Amino acid sequence: MTTPTVLTVILNYKTPDMTLRSVDHALRAMDGIAGEIIVVDNESADGSFQKMLNHAQAYGWAQDNRVRVVESGHNGGFGAGNNFGIRAGLSNGTQPDYVYILNSDAFPAPDAIRLLLAALERDQTLWCAGSYIHGQDDAPHQTLFRFPSIASEFEGAIRFGPVSKLLRGKQVPLPVPDTDTHADWMAGASVLMRRDVLDRIGAFDETFFLYFEETDLFLRAARAGYRSVYVRDSHVMHIGSVSTGMKEWSRVPGYWFDSRLHYFTKNHGAAYAAAATIAHLLGGGLYWLRRQIDRKPQNQPPHFLRTMLFHDLTFAIRALGGARKSSPNSAVPADRTNS
Repeated sequence: MTTPTVLTVILNYKTPDMTLRSVDHALRAMDGIAGEIIVVDNESADGSFQKMLNHAQAYGWAQDNRVRVVESGHNGGFGAGNNFGIRAGLSNGTQPDYVYILNSDAFPAPDAIRLLLAALERDQTLWCAGSYIHGQDDAPHQTLFRFPSIASEFEGAIRFGPVSKLLRGKQVPLPVPDTDTHADWMAGASVLMRRDVLDRIGAFDETFFLYFEETDLFLRAARAGYRSVYVRDSHVMHIGSVSTGMKEWSRVPGYWFDSRLHYFTKNHGAAYAAAATIAHLLGGGLYWLRRQIDRKPQNQPPHFLRTMLFHDLTFAIRALGGARKSSPNSAVPADRTNS
């Protein structure tokens, strides 16, 4: 029986010190596991690549091929950067049996990767295993989810107890369990995936710049008949939102709305995506009205609903215009071009 190989991919964007700390933890977690770590600098353009390369050379990482530092050459987002590392493969030119995606602000315990690998080696029907994620204060992070739906858009936006109770089977976030379990999808801070399954279903969709790319990948795997598992004893400490700056957002950036709309349109069609947006706007409007009546502050980013409405309407108008231009009926007949 051959020893399985693991390629750990860590994506850096302007956080070289944090990334090197993550690499240090990953090296200890990779002890005894055949494979390598590849650090992809996602065009930070701030000296990150050279700093990490110098560190790798100083600590002998480059000599033993245990850690490689490479440049993506283009910041295409989370999925594109990780795909660059996945495509690079192992330094000997072969492909690994498993790909381990680790956030640059995530720090696995010494046995974290080994436990994920053991879970997948035991059950060949599983394609992916994810870790228990906790913060610096040891508080658990939300990492298990259901796939989004029209109902979940309404429930998540209205934030009203009776509605949430009625639609509890549609809520996207799942409670953090105390035992191993299955979930539709898991946050990609620490996930181990079978490389041959990625070959079959494709890696991350690079249309997503940031957000929803893991959801889309897990949905493709589920539709192909593969299951994933959450391994409770695989512990990873995660700071969260260091590269994205999400904690300091005053407004949700446009690429979040782009990713959300692309996810629904790609996987369920334009009509479903429109219905999901309407459900969210309706639920969000009712939430806003309730907070106004109760004279309580709105607990959401400024202009969120308005931005979603105009974003999705703009997309629909452009798509409709493009469809009309490409329609044979809208073309000018060749014999009338000079009339």
